[in-house]
Amino acid sequence: MGFVASHPFRKDREKDGAPKVCFGSEGKEMRSEGKIRKGWQIAASRAAVVTAFCAAALVPNLLAQVSGYGDKQMGPVNDKPPAILNGVGIAQNLNQQLPLSLTFTDDAGKQVQLASYFGKPAAAGGRPAILALVYYQCPMLCSEELNGLTGALQMVKFVPGKDFNVIVVSIDPTEGTELAAAKKRIYLKRYGHPETAAGWHFLTGTQPNIDALTKAVGFGYVRIPGPDGKLTQFAHASAIQIVTPEGKLAQYYMGVEYSPKDLRLGLVDASANRIGSPVDNILTYCYHYDPKTNKHSLIVARVVQLGGLVTVFGLGGFMLAMFRRDARQEGRQATGKAETGTKGNG
Repeated sequence: MGFVASHPFRKDREKDGAPKVCFGSEGKEMRSEGKIRKGWQIAASRAAVVTAFCAAALVPNLLAQVSGYGDKQMGPVNDKPPAILNGVGIAQNLNQQLPLSLTFTDDAGKQVQLASYFGKPAAAGGRPAILALVYYQCPMLCSEELNGLTGALQMVKFVPGKDFNVIVVSIDPTEGTELAAAKKRIYLKRYGHPETAAGWHFLTGTQPNIDALTKAVGFGYVRIPGPDGKLTQFAHASAIQIVTPEGKLAQYYMGVEYSPKDLRLGLVDASANRIGSPVDNILTYCYHYDPKTNKHSLIVARVVQLGGLVTVFGLGGFMLAMFRRDARQEGRQATGKAETGTKGNG
């Protein structure tokens, strides 16, 4: 049995009264196990510190977005939403003909009829369209809907203005051409193809025309008070519609994120005047009613809170797993070196 002190691997241990020699492999294994335990302890403490830091930085901001469950008490609890919200939703009126005689104002200030976008079969040069009913000053959901649509269209090979049209109609009669034009610039820039401007149409209109269009589409919405107490906002659901070249509703897509594959297939079917099937009516509402406060709150903020907490704990768990893996690898490497040294000295 040889002395390990003569091995180069042991030279750095000869200081401050520490043992200068160690016989056999037993001492090496003990030190290796100590390194592994120490590595795991360091990994766990690092993950805990990182997770605590993320939670401390993120959670207060998330909780600040929406008042806590018991922060406000303004009347008795009512588990039922107010009757005014009963009309909010999407009725999938598939194969419904849009009223093409309705007149709106486009983003250039011109009066246009819906018939200018529809009424011709594909064989005669007609194109299908994607219809979105929003309002341009919507504080949250409408922007998410248009962002989702624009992002999906970036991955669809069809060209707006050539293969289909994008028609966005405001449900707020107080919004005008200037705001519609500004929104068009924003989303055309986001889309990244300014040469397709002729295929994007942002419309505004009067209340009777808006009512006729939303009724045909099955788009139910109601006015609600904004932060200033005035009826300047709307409670509504989020959905886009695919319309055939002749102006019939062919398909509905719910929510604010849309599959590029579904959009492409929907446009192909609509071009051939094929009507789709109803989809699951899972609605994303712009506002929801809070029976504790008798107020309307952004439901998206609740989703952001939950997503933030999941991200924090997921990040902490991932880092802990990575630290443990590194600690195991270091332990195996140290054990391998120790065994190699023992064989060399045996």
